[in-house]
Amino acid sequence: MPLKVIIVDDEAPARDRIRDLLEAEPDVIVAAECADGREAVAAIGRHQPDLVFLDIQMPEVDGFEVLRRIDRERMPVVVFTTAFDQHAVRAFEFHALDYLLKPFKPARFRGSLERARERLRQTPAPGAGDAARILTLLEQLKPERVFATRFVVKSATRVVIVEAAEIDWIESSANYATLHVGDQSHLHRETMRALEEQLDPARFTRISRSAIVNIARIRELRPLMKGEYVVVLRDGTRLTMTRGIREVQQALEGSR
Repeated sequence: MPLKVIIVDDEAPARDRIRDLLEAEPDVIVAAECADGREAVAAIGRHQPDLVFLDIQMPEVDGFEVLRRIDRERMPVVVFTTAFDQHAVRAFEFHALDYLLKPFKPARFRGSLERARERLRQTPAPGAGDAARILTLLEQLKPERVFATRFVVKSATRVVIVEAAEIDWIESSANYATLHVGDQSHLHRETMRALEEQLDPARFTRISRSAIVNIARIRELRPLMKGEYVVVLRDGTRLTMTRGIREVQQALEGSR
């Protein structure tokens, strides 16, 4: 029987590498490729794969959360693709879970795939027991996140230290971002995605592709037509919200 596989990684080159290696395996069908955790949860539920190559470090819904959200009775074999350090890798080995430490070589990949095949041939098949064991291990390995408290903003004439708590909102400016602090604006040489990863989600929420807002600065959410909303900040700034109202409301409630 063919081996049904799903590839999950937020970096396209990493997905391409796994897909290219799988093309040499005649018994493998790639059922889906997912660029984030939400896509992965939906794809796993829809396709019920035998094997998932799962990246751990992804924004918003990471590999840990993907495994929490899927049906434990239909848990596929999981091969982790990870950049964890060697201590964590040894822990994976101790628990008999397979992994691919980036960057991995083709021979290492083929060995991992063969171990996955062997696991699928075993009785009982992967299921709730594997899920409990995997989630226990992941909780042990999941590092405590440390969020940025300040940013160093450099320009041609000066270096400014911006405290994260003082930022009202952040605006996308191509591959840069503008930090709005009171009546001042600072162009920072980082992307919105990079900044979102560094900011505490209990204090900041992304309301659109082009705006991240300090939750403490939100005064109200004002409805527009067709279910759209405008976020009004305490200084009167109005920002169009394209993300779901529920996500922003949950961020507001969680910050109390």
